[in-house]
Amino acid sequence: MVLDKLTVTVLAEDSVPYESPLLGQHGVSYWLEAERKGITKRILVDVGQNPEALLFNVGKLGISLAETDAVVLTHCHYDHTQGLTRILEAIGRKDLPVIAHPALFRLNFVTDPFFQHVGVMQGDKPEDLRAAGAELVLVSGPLQLMPGLSTTGEVPRVTDFEEVGIALSTLDENGRVVPDSMPDDLSLAARIEGKGLVIITGCSHAGIINILKHAAAPNERVEGVIGGLHLVEASEERIEKTASALAEFSPSLVAAGHCTGFRAQAALYAKFGKKFTTMGSGTVFRF
Repeated sequence: MVLDKLTVTVLAEDSVPYESPLLGQHGVSYWLEAERKGITKRILVDVGQNPEALLFNVGKLGISLAETDAVVLTHCHYDHTQGLTRILEAIGRKDLPVIAHPALFRLNFVTDPFFQHVGVMQGDKPEDLRAAGAELVLVSGPLQLMPGLSTTGEVPRVTDFEEVGIALSTLDENGRVVPDSMPDDLSLAARIEGKGLVIITGCSHAGIINILKHAAAPNERVEGVIGGLHLVEASEERIEKTASALAEFSPSLVAAGHCTGFRAQAALYAKFGKKFTTMGSGTVFRF
């Protein structure tokens, strides 16, 4: 089962293209328009951390949030989820599916340079989202949104060089501090007629190679990888291993921004040349 067309519009990102009137923010948000057999569905993926900036960009881009068919949250972090209640109010729909992992609302924190919760913030808790029209769909496994478009669900960690990318902690069932492996990190997998697999990811805390190994069928063509790869603090060794492993999938497009980091972007450009691009608010990818 495949889509006839897919358009991915970057609504929010850390940067903006040259001469763009749009706003940037640390975070990411995408608008997906997926078409199959004359039916088009529109999915909002993440919302960044500044809802007013996001709504500003949406207005400039001429996108009607009232047409949103579902919201997908790639993971818990504030720069992907903050202000979701405000965005749901702007959408103005009832019983709108908001799809995420069951662990989304846990305590997720860093302790360097000081203790700070970095997960879903106050004002965007389950009761707030439901009051704003959300129907929470919390699922750990893959979920088909429509034929040809699914979430990955939890991603098995199989590579020996990928890790979360940042020192995160949570609490276990006994209230003890334990490392947080980000089990809620998910991506979207779209299969396009005549093209192949397109992966849209938020931060790739699961590791982009793990994500591809999980999502791609054997010998399946990978058309594109879009999103943050969270290599901003990675070692040179991990960056090189990631670029080399990614090249084995021979993607036609690698669009990496947000948490990818300049060093990794430079390495990816060196590896992929014209097949590599950065992202920015307002960037559009069509398949």
